[in-house]
Amino acid sequence: MSAGAAATTLSLAERWRQAWPDALAAWSRYTRLHAPRLCETSREARAEGLDGSFAMIRFADQSVVVDLQQVRELRLDDYAPEVLAHEIGHHVYAPANGSDHLRLMARLRRALPTLERHAPMVANLYTDLHINDRLQRQRKLRMDAVYRRLYESRRKDKDKEQTGALWRLYLRIYEQLWTLERGSLGSGIQREDPIDGDAWLGARLVRVYAKDWLAGSGRFATLILPYLVDDDAAAKALARWHDTRSAGAGLDPQGGLEVEDDELDGAVHPSRDPRITGEDGTDEVDARGPAPETAASERARGQHREPFEYGEILRAGGLSLGDHDIAVRYYRERALPHRIPFPTRPAPHSAELQLEGLEPWDIGDSIDLLDPLQSVLQSPRLIPGLSTVKRVYGRAPDREQEPVPLDLDLYVDSSGSMPNPQRQTSWLTLAGAVIVLSALRAGARVQATLWSGPRQFLHTDGFVRSEDAILRVLTGFYGGATAFPVHRLRDTYAARTPHDRPVHILHISDDGITTMFQNDERGGDGWAIAAQALARARGGGTMVLNLPGKPDADLQRAQREQGWVVEPVASWPELLGFARRFARRHYQERAR
Repeated sequence: MSAGAAATTLSLAERWRQAWPDALAAWSRYTRLHAPRLCETSREARAEGLDGSFAMIRFADQSVVVDLQQVRELRLDDYAPEVLAHEIGHHVYAPANGSDHLRLMARLRRALPTLERHAPMVANLYTDLHINDRLQRQRKLRMDAVYRRLYESRRKDKDKEQTGALWRLYLRIYEQLWTLERGSLGSGIQREDPIDGDAWLGARLVRVYAKDWLAGSGRFATLILPYLVDDDAAAKALARWHDTRSAGAGLDPQGGLEVEDDELDGAVHPSRDPRITGEDGTDEVDARGPAPETAASERARGQHREPFEYGEILRAGGLSLGDHDIAVRYYRERALPHRIPFPTRPAPHSAELQLEGLEPWDIGDSIDLLDPLQSVLQSPRLIPGLSTVKRVYGRAPDREQEPVPLDLDLYVDSSGSMPNPQRQTSWLTLAGAVIVLSALRAGARVQATLWSGPRQFLHTDGFVRSEDAILRVLTGFYGGATAFPVHRLRDTYAARTPHDRPVHILHISDDGITTMFQNDERGGDGWAIAAQALARARGGGTMVLNLPGKPDADLQRAQREQGWVVEPVASWPELLGFARRFARRHYQERAR
């Protein structure tokens, strides 16, 4: 049997599986991805999360998934190296990882005002251009033949939606990149068509930013923005080739909160970029794109996204998360740079000297240092400097009893005067997160309570060490009236004994904190409850409050009679500075 005849007897899945090593080699022989998941039916593919396209990637488990049923329908059976190498390109080149995938979404959303919902599809078109151009030119794969086959399938199916201006522009860019005959991929664009000029800019953009594709993404989005406005139906039809739609599913993203230096000025039309137009004479292949302008860098540096914007970027990247889950990730990420370092304590030395060993004794040393017994044991003939020795003493570290970490009882105001931490930056939540993460790092336990009006409170199950449990409380929101849950303070310390660990009670609020001194639901005196709690906590109490002026009479009384420390802040952002000082004082310096 001939080799060709043997090949025809292999199933489609077997042939595609055999093509996997060659597809990996198109990028590097050292590329490590596990074998692709080849689904025989579209139902199997949907079970893997692939729906609407014939292939996809996932960053969470470094997977490539292919729907072989659609491969047959599109007559792509013989293009396994091309399709698989393309999917591998998404893993190793563009976007290559979950972090750059989300950075790409952030840039595209900024460059697509009012059409941000199309950012995932635009990201797929843009990265496909870079990947396919490299495979076609450098690895000599038949990417142009794949698009011809897709064009033939569209003609056969009479799919009119994909003959719109956006799709024709996209195909014409490929024709320009690969110096193909005009219309050979189905663009149908004549020389006098204005789309031809935009296609030339798109092809130049791909070559100029080949080594820094992320920097060119905003320019590509700006180029096709008018086509998205006029051709929204075609944009929806293009989604069937969207193989990175669910790429971010299951990711645990790190970073992405800060606006990057080149993000603000990245959304410019390619016709205004001298590196693309050639006005500065830069070589088209090796150019890395213009350096960000100083003014833009200064604007971006230190600027953080709002929680709702961060959430939209995560969702555009394929993460299916609710507002509360996103808020937990957001405030954890923002708080991490401000938490205390791991506490370290110098070990004290023992008061008694400890024998460390023996050293040679010579004529110049004091006779008192000579150890005759050890010298004789060394040699029966005592020769100074050779067989005579002396003892050497030093101080060994002494045992130290571990200090007991100061537990934290945190109460955060969530009344109507406070921002919703799931929509915009809440400095109360951020300050609380900084203190909580520092306390947990120092070994403390934390009880967190979020409160607003009557019967509006959320709290952890006592003092816990779970980051997620505490942050889920801090990122909740009520936005109701103002009524401190006095019973929480009463019940927490009702049965507390001197043998329990010390606790510091911390309130983050405004002048609404004085509702703590009102009677509880049993008629108990709030002042007495607060005094008892502070006394039994044995770790002190602090109220950091946003106050327009000096503390009122109730707060002055609380300071004077009960010992509460009241720290007013003039604006909410000042809470971050307080949080850092508080964490250092109670969880870094205290541990030394």
